[in-house]
Amino acid sequence: MSYAPKVLIVDDEPRMCDSLKVLLNSQGYDTQTGHSGQEAMECLAKDRFDLVLLDIVMPDMTGHQLMDYINSQDQETVVILMTGHASVDSAVESLRRGAYDYLRKPFDFDQLLNRVGNALDQSRLKKEHELVSGKLELTERRYQYLVNASPDIIYTLNADGMFTFISGAVEYLLGYKSNQLVGKHYTSIVFEDDMGRAKCHFNERRTGIRASTGVELRLKRLQDLSSRNGYLTVELKAMGVYDLPVVQETKEFRGTYGVARDITDRKRLEAQLLQAQKMKAIGTLAGGVAHDFNNLLMGIEGHTSLMFLNVNADNPHFEHVKGIEDMVKRGAYLTKQLLGFARGGKYEVRPTDLNELVQKSADMFGRTKKEIRIHKTSDDDVWTVSVDRAQIEQVLLNLYVNAWQAMPGGGDLYIRGENVTLDEHAATLFGAGPGNYVKVSVTDTGVGIDEETQQRIFEPFFTTKEMGRGTGLGLASAYGIIKNHGGIINVYSRKGQGTTFNIYLPAAAGLISQQNPEDREIEVQKGHETVLLVDDEDIIIDVGEKMLKQMGYKVLLANSGKTALEVYKRNKDKIDLVILDMIMPDMGGGDAYDTLKGINPDIIVLLSSGYSINGQATEILERGCDGFIQKPFNMSQLSQAIRKTLDN
Repeated sequence: MSYAPKVLIVDDEPRMCDSLKVLLNSQGYDTQTGHSGQEAMECLAKDRFDLVLLDIVMPDMTGHQLMDYINSQDQETVVILMTGHASVDSAVESLRRGAYDYLRKPFDFDQLLNRVGNALDQSRLKKEHELVSGKLELTERRYQYLVNASPDIIYTLNADGMFTFISGAVEYLLGYKSNQLVGKHYTSIVFEDDMGRAKCHFNERRTGIRASTGVELRLKRLQDLSSRNGYLTVELKAMGVYDLPVVQETKEFRGTYGVARDITDRKRLEAQLLQAQKMKAIGTLAGGVAHDFNNLLMGIEGHTSLMFLNVNADNPHFEHVKGIEDMVKRGAYLTKQLLGFARGGKYEVRPTDLNELVQKSADMFGRTKKEIRIHKTSDDDVWTVSVDRAQIEQVLLNLYVNAWQAMPGGGDLYIRGENVTLDEHAATLFGAGPGNYVKVSVTDTGVGIDEETQQRIFEPFFTTKEMGRGTGLGLASAYGIIKNHGGIINVYSRKGQGTTFNIYLPAAAGLISQQNPEDREIEVQKGHETVLLVDDEDIIIDVGEKMLKQMGYKVLLANSGKTALEVYKRNKDKIDLVILDMIMPDMGGGDAYDTLKGINPDIIVLLSSGYSINGQATEILERGCDGFIQKPFNMSQLSQAIRKTLDN
């Protein structure tokens, strides 16, 4: 009866342990599992194992600590590390401690079986060679196995810069067979723009001068790797050449030994992190500008509302006043876009059929742009998403308009909706959470976008159009809206080859909601109660007082949170409603509300802000605040909000 190698699987994820156990048992291995370092130590104390599959990160101890325990108990047990969140440097440290190999999660099962088979063969060879040729030969063979199994490109060059050896990882990463490159010059695979740095690195090695710890280069991939970019970003490092005495004594060059490590994902993540930080900073600035601008618009809107009370359609100034009001609405739309980018746009979320929304927006756009041929495809069973219909429709129309402008002579617009599932690795690259998403792709056959423009395309006020032809807020608003919905938006383009925008929105359970009826203009509703108006902007205090008195209310004023507390304490038996600004310098609306609530638990408060109902406003409402109104508002909107708050 043949011997079945014994394998111990150690991972704090039970499902991972169970999956690996089923796989290895089906291949004839005798497997046990442990879900913590302590459980693994108990198994190792009871039995001897040929191989341990070990997760580096566990709740009770690190993989390194468990490796030290294994080494202290049994020098013949082979260890393969599994790493997901841990860094590659941590895995390399494990190799130095005696691990045979490491696997980066997620890995496929064929890869695992090959590594396990190689490791057990290595263990068997180790025993044989210790009997035949001693530990030195065994060590050389062990490192040969490590080199061949390494996910990094390990190579040697002769004095002329020709490859004398290159490991098998070059086939997966670049598409070349090892024997295609042996005898070729190293510059044959270096990206043209990086040639200077590569030659400098090689020459430093030739002279025996210690160079920097590493150099970043781009290496050419074979053209048939169509699913990847015309190059691979690597970090080039030398290995131990300076420890050779002959280099120091005679300056004779015996070859540069090096490792080329794939850092493409790391560079992509670094770029995404920098972009996210930049967009967050710009978003903070945009939100502040929108807030201050809304306060100015509020003053204009308020005075316009007051003028309308004394100006009818027959008045010669009526059209001028109406024009001012229209300009305020346009200004308010711009601030709404800015707030959308700053992830502060007001929105009402409902379960929605994204297919229906895409169909409606595409039909509406197609009726006005006959020169564009629109092609729509979609999965029949697209998942429900919880979104604000108006804002997502705004995003789609912005993308359609962007595509139309990229095809001045007409062209094709392809719109596709589909269900996708992002695993942890894919979601991390996008800066989102794993799970189910509905993906909408908008592809044009236009002029394309260069790489530099792609880096700035979602920034507010950035536009490639000539002066006066655009505000640069369309795509910025789209970015903020999608991010605010917990989604992803990205762009892929090449100059002259068209552009694709991809939107990912999280799938949600729930029945489809019907769209609310459109807002209609309402008459000014009057009252007789006493209102305390709190705002740190003089223009809001001034126009707000006039509007409230015109509606019939008695008005008390406070220009700060602290003043509001003093006024309220003196008049709490008279005040029926507090209109409270959310953003004030000395005491914010949240703190002022909590203090007022402490004075009178039955106080009625209407929150007011140039920002939206999201974020801080929502938190105050959840603590019991009675209503919210967003600036700028006219007299009709204010009167409705007051009556709704008081009457409820």
